[in-house]
Amino acid sequence: MPQLHCYIPDELADQLQHKATQAHLSVSKYLALLIQKDVGSTWPENYFDLFGSWEGESSYTPT
Repeated sequence: MPQLHCYIPDELADQLQHKATQAHLSVSKYLALLIQKDVGSTWPENYFDLFGSWEGESSYTPT
């Protein structure tokens, strides 16, 4: 698993540590979850290729 390094101000590091402690997580795990929420929130690969591929009858009934 890759390791990432970054530099942040002391005040921000303190806030980060506090948030991680509140979540009962290590700072590393807390940051990984934040990154996953931001970066990992994309549509699955080839998701949009499925549009228009339905070959059955429509169950849509206009009102």
